[in-house]
Amino acid sequence: MEFVLLLILIVVIIYLFASIKIVRQGYEYTIEYFGRFTTIAKPGFNFFPAFLYRVGRKVNMMEQVLDIPGQEIITKDNAMISTDGVVFFQVLEAAKAAYEVNDLYNAILNLVTTNLRTVMGSMDLDETLSKRDEINARLLTVIDDATTPWGIKITRVEIKDIRPPQDIVDAMATQMKAEREKRANILDAEGARASEILRSEGEKQGQILQAEGRRESAFRDAEAREREAEAEAKATQMVSEAIASGNAQAINYFVAQDYVKAVEKFAVSPNAKTILFPVEATQLIGTLGGIGELAKEALGDNAAAASAPKPRRKGPFEQ
Repeated sequence: MEFVLLLILIVVIIYLFASIKIVRQGYEYTIEYFGRFTTIAKPGFNFFPAFLYRVGRKVNMMEQVLDIPGQEIITKDNAMISTDGVVFFQVLEAAKAAYEVNDLYNAILNLVTTNLRTVMGSMDLDETLSKRDEINARLLTVIDDATTPWGIKITRVEIKDIRPPQDIVDAMATQMKAEREKRANILDAEGARASEILRSEGEKQGQILQAEGRRESAFRDAEAREREAEAEAKATQMVSEAIASGNAQAINYFVAQDYVKAVEKFAVSPNAKTILFPVEATQLIGTLGGIGELAKEALGDNAAAASAPKPRRKGPFEQ
């Protein structure tokens, strides 16, 4: 009897342990009642009577990564490229992921592969190489809409690598080199053009400054000639007044001035080794003497008045 009780106790303990369902964090279990889905076992301790309830599927609720294997794709301009990618997704509803689709991972893989061919096949080679963000966005929208009935969320779709054929790569390298050489030639031409413009501007400014200098010099020369003419006119007026007053020596001023200029030209001549005066030297001296007499007559009265001795006062004993 005790053996039977012990056996029953052991069976009860085994049944209880079989009814306890411990779910790890990040997972959810589907519970089936005689093969029909009834509820979801959340992470932690769960109790469902054994033999009546059983665990149907263990669904991973964490965000997962699915690699897309490399494949050959023909672009819109008939270029063959090889590409691969990666998909990030997360199960939001465990029941739909378990019972709405058979083999969830294989379904996502085939869905991404077919849509990748569709999206990249509708673009040119240059677009596929330069518009990865657009490709990723289009794939994300299409695949997320298609997988919504499965209770999952596609979070990201990324193209890892795009490999054109080697001949296309060589042609692209040649094109890039030609473009860079073209830009370099354009920059050189623009630099030469800017240099010529600056040089022309500098020459223009130099010519303007030279013209302004010549104008200023001409103005100064004209002003000097004007001052010289005024002085000459004043001197002529003074001499004319002296002649009109009866002083004949004043005319010797003009004669002596012309005579001195003529002798000066003889002196500065580069070919003149010996100077022969056509007139006697005494005439020049006499002319200069006339100028001296003119000066004395003009200044004689004032000089005499200034040099005359002042009268001395007589002493008390002088007559």
